Amino acid sequence: MSISLGVIVGFIVWFGTRYFLAGLYTVDQNERALKTSFGRVERINNLTTLEDPISESLNADEKSRYVYPQVRVIHPGGPYFRWPWEQVYKVSIATGTVNMAWDPEDPTANVNGTLLEAVTKDQLNVGLTGQIRYRVSERNLYAFLFGVKKPMAHVMGYFVSVLRERIANFEAPPAARDDESPDSAAVIGISINDIRKNLRDLNEHMDHECTSSAARYGMVLDATLITGIDPPQEVESALAAINTAYNQVSSDISLAQAGADQKIVQSRRAVEIETLKAQAEVEPLIRLAAQLKDLKASGAEALRAYVRNVKLSLYEKAQQVFVEAKK
Repeated sequence: MSISLGVIVGFIVWFGTRYFLAGLYTVDQNERALKTSFGRVERINNLTTLEDPISESLNADEKSRYVYPQVRVIHPGGPYFRWPWEQVYKVSIATGTVNMAWDPEDPTANVNGTLLEAVTKDQLNVGLTGQIRYRVSERNLYAFLFGVKKPMAHVMGYFVSVLRERIANFEAPPAARDDESPDSAAVIGISINDIRKNLRDLNEHMDHECTSSAARYGMVLDATLITGIDPPQEVESALAAINTAYNQVSSDISLAQAGADQKIVQSRRAVEIETLKAQAEVEPLIRLAAQLKDLKASGAEALRAYVRNVKLSLYEKAQQVFVEAKK
């Protein structure tokens, strides 16, 4: 009897430890979790990601292919409980950084994940270096866990294809070219120069194009930072010579423009000085005319007296005076 009781008690202890204590779990602050029951995730009514703002960047064809159910996400905290037929999938949503040349399926590709090759519009092979900042989308955990088999490989492949397409068709915006020399790009003829000068625009374009990755694969690309674009070694010296010549021409144009501006300023100053001199000579005459007008208004005798006084002052200064004699 005691043996049977011990077996029962042992079974109860084993069952409680196996299915109750082991069913308790917690979720860390940088984690989110999904719980499945018999392999099915708990859904939120019949809602899909098409009703979520993350799908706004998808076109009509993509919306028909990337449709995932909205599921109930378990947030940090606990302890939570799960039954034996339930399973919990935890995912870290912390932001991570990876080299954009990294290939999840072949770490030795792209020079061991350090250099990504691309072809420019003028058929020049270039090597790209930079980083990608990413994180798992909390609003589309279903796609990350169950939608695609290797979400990181899909995201990296999508990013690389968009980047290579952009490099192959990149043209500098008109505002980026020098207004004084609109044919400068045609003279250089190497699109890599335009890409180097517009890295910020290239990074912003990649950020915009990759906004759909959350709806596609459940991963968000927070930022793209392309830091280097280098041509093959045999072309680098030619590019350096072209850039040096172009910079020299730009410098000469700037110096000539500065000299012309200085001469224009000097000419304007000379005109102002001569104008002031002319005004200084005319002003006494204007004042004298006004004074004579006032004297004339006072009477003919006043004007004759003024003229007589002026003649006397002139006689005092003159050494010889010639007087016309009347016959």
